[in-house]
Amino acid sequence: MVSRPFSRSAWLIAYTLVVTLLCIFVFTGNGLMDTVAFVALLVPLFLASDFDKTDPRVGGLVLAFVLLCALPVIGMRNTFYLDVAIQVGIFAVLALGLNIVVGFAGLLDLGFVAFFAVGAYLWAIVSSPHGAALLGAGFPLQGDAFFVIVIVAIFVAAGAGALLGLPVLRLKGDYLAIVTLGFGEVIRVLANNLDKPVNITNGPQGIAGIAQPLTEAARVLATDTAVPAFRWQALIYYAVVLALVLVAVLANRRLDSSSIGRSWVAIREDEIAAQAMGVPLVRTKLIAFATGAAFAGTMGVLFAAKQTFVSPESFDFNQSIGILAMIVLGGLGSIRGVMMGAGLVTILNLQILKSLSAGLNHLRATGFEIFGWSFANLPTQFEPSKYERLIFGLILIAMMLYRPRGLVPAERRPISARDAGRAS
Repeated sequence: MVSRPFSRSAWLIAYTLVVTLLCIFVFTGNGLMDTVAFVALLVPLFLASDFDKTDPRVGGLVLAFVLLCALPVIGMRNTFYLDVAIQVGIFAVLALGLNIVVGFAGLLDLGFVAFFAVGAYLWAIVSSPHGAALLGAGFPLQGDAFFVIVIVAIFVAAGAGALLGLPVLRLKGDYLAIVTLGFGEVIRVLANNLDKPVNITNGPQGIAGIAQPLTEAARVLATDTAVPAFRWQALIYYAVVLALVLVAVLANRRLDSSSIGRSWVAIREDEIAAQAMGVPLVRTKLIAFATGAAFAGTMGVLFAAKQTFVSPESFDFNQSIGILAMIVLGGLGSIRGVMMGAGLVTILNLQILKSLSAGLNHLRATGFEIFGWSFANLPTQFEPSKYERLIFGLILIAMMLYRPRGLVPAERRPISARDAGRAS
C-alpha cells in the first residue's frame, strides 16, 4: 500500500511538471489565462515548502526545479513573467523585513517604505550622472559597484532604523503608528524637495540613468548566444533577487529561533512582563527597527538598479500599506505566510487586476453582448486596476473577520530549557 506522504509527493511532482509544460508550450502570452497558469506554477513553491506535510527531499527538489529551471526558462521566453518574479522577490524581502518589526516584535511601523527609499536613493545618487554633478570626481560609480553599495546600504538603512527607534521607544500602538507614518512622509517630502539650494535628490523629477550591475556579462552572453542582452540582464536580476530572498529567509528563521527572536515575541505579547523577566526593551526594540530597515535598504538598492530611475512617487504611504497588507494577509510572524502574502498581493496588482482591465476594455471595444446587454455601455471608470486599494481593503476586512491570524498562521513550537541555552 502506498503511504500518504509518498502519494502527496507524487501528485506534487506530477502537477509541477504538467503546469510547467503548459506554461512553456501553451500559455505563453500575458492574458488572463496565461496569468492563471503562471500563478498555478507558483503554487508548488508554497506546497513544497511545507516540510511537515511533504517529504523534505521531494519538497527541496520541487523548489529547486521551479526556481532554478522552470521560472528561468519561462522568463527567458517571456521576460514579463521574469519581471513579475523579480517584483515578487523584492516585495517578499520587504515583507520579511517588516515582519520582523510588526510580526515578531509587535511594533506597528507605517513608514517602513522610508528605508526602502534610503537604499534606492543611495545607489541612484552614486551611480548616475546626477551623482557626478553632485559629488564630483570619481562618480558616477560603475554598475559592478552595486554589490559594494548593497553592503553599505545595509548599515546606512540600519542606522536610519535605529535613529527612528530612539525617539519612539516609549510609544506603543496607535501612537507608534502615527510617528512612524510621519517619519515615512518626512523622507518622501525630503526626497521631493531636496533639489535646492543643493540638488541632492533632483526633486520631483527623480534621478534617471542609474547604472545596472553585470551589464558586461549580459552583453557577453548575448554575443555568444542568440538571446538578446535584455533577457540575460533580466535573468541576472532574477538570480540576484533569488539569492537575497534565500538570505532573508535564512536570517528570519535564525532570528525567529534565537534568544533575540523570543525577546521580540515577549515584547509583542506583554511588554511589562517581558521587562520584568529581564528583557532589555531599548536594545531589543532598536535591534528590531534596525534589522527590518536593513532588509528594506538592501532591496532599495536593487529596485533602483533594476528600474534605472527613482522618484518620490515610488515611496509613498500606499507602498507601506501594501507591504503591511502582505504580512497581514499571509500571517503575522509566519515566514511562509509572509512570502505567500507578498506573492499574492504583487501578482494581484501586477497581473490579475491589469489582465481583468485589459479584458474588459477589449469587450467594451468589440461591443460584446451578454443577455442583450452590450459591454460598450460599461463606464470607462470601471476598471479593476483603478480599485486596487479598495480590493485590498476588502481582502483585509475579510481576513480580520474569518482568518484573523492570516492564511498561514505562525506556529511557535515549545522549546526546552536545554534548547533555550543552546540558542542563547
